[in-house]
Amino acid sequence: MNRVLTYNAISVKGLDKFSRDKYEVASELGSPDAIMLRSHVLAPDDIGETVKAIGRAGAGVNNIPVESCTERGIVVFNAPGANANAVKELVVAALLMSTRDIFGGVEFVKSEGQGKSPEELHKIVEAGKKKYGGSELKGKTLGVVGLGAIGSLVAETGLMLGMEVYGYDPALSVEAAWRLSSDVQRVENMQSLLSKSDFVSLHLPVLEATRNLINKELVESFKPGAKLLNFSREKLVDTEAIIYGLDSGKVSQYLSDFPIPELLERDDVMQIPHLGASTAEAEENCAIMVADQLIDFIENGNIKNSVNFPNIALERTSGYRIAFSNRNVPKMLNSVLSVLADRDINVIDMINKSRDEVAYNIIDVEQEPTAELIAELEAIEGVINVRVI
Repeated sequence: MNRVLTYNAISVKGLDKFSRDKYEVASELGSPDAIMLRSHVLAPDDIGETVKAIGRAGAGVNNIPVESCTERGIVVFNAPGANANAVKELVVAALLMSTRDIFGGVEFVKSEGQGKSPEELHKIVEAGKKKYGGSELKGKTLGVVGLGAIGSLVAETGLMLGMEVYGYDPALSVEAAWRLSSDVQRVENMQSLLSKSDFVSLHLPVLEATRNLINKELVESFKPGAKLLNFSREKLVDTEAIIYGLDSGKVSQYLSDFPIPELLERDDVMQIPHLGASTAEAEENCAIMVADQLIDFIENGNIKNSVNFPNIALERTSGYRIAFSNRNVPKMLNSVLSVLADRDINVIDMINKSRDEVAYNIIDVEQEPTAELIAELEAIEGVINVRVI
């Protein structure tokens, strides 16, 4: 019986993917094989020795100690793109709210219309509505930084709204490039995109290269009066830099899904309580995707959508399966195959891939691996962990 420990409220549709005759799934259980969570923050000491995989029902993994997991051979999965539509829709809502004072108008009607007759309310509305006028998105320029699953959807929607759309992504994958409309005008650097855009929408992960990406120097490149939208990660924007941009007029409004105390009192800032992926559909999609990935890993050793191990899959044939991870150094696979050969174990099929400092291997063999064989494989210098599936 495989054991899956859950944190947070995981969608039932995701949890139902785990067959109850193969899996025990609970928010409290010992010696789990896998962990499934959303926003719960894991510390290295929270991850027991039996854990082989962690599934994050969302895109970001800042709440998981990925480096520590990699050192221990624990595969960390996420759900890229599963919440993309939900985030895109909130970005579109923010674009509309930034150009039309919808909230102000609603509050005006509520406060001024109390106790009035229909005729009186009509006169009040007609007399006061000019204060809440706005502008249209059509014909404006939208700069999208990061053209992955979410950014590409935002760019496409901008085009459908009649906007001129610029895109910048130095790490654009081939898959994302094929997905992107040819009407999105790609630029070669951030400065060029910022200088052209009335609205700038950020859609990047937080890495060393992107932390505080929007700094004071880059703020100087903004088109005067531009509006900045951050529905990706809080740490992409340096707080002092955005305050400087707002005070100087380089940025006319900042809309963010990540509230911070320093900006609470500003009228030119709209902070939303991290609602980007907070839809029933997104939570279901994320949970289902991660559950499927965990099941395939636990039962077959295959890896898809891991943030720290390579994508790898081997179709099941006959025999027995050995899966192991190791340091990405020369002759590791040869050492393992030599042990198998010395024990007259025939290899049916195999696959090996590496990613940065680690490698992962799946080997199908004819004979059932013994405990002694596994111990011998684990003793090879550089091998991180071994399991029989």
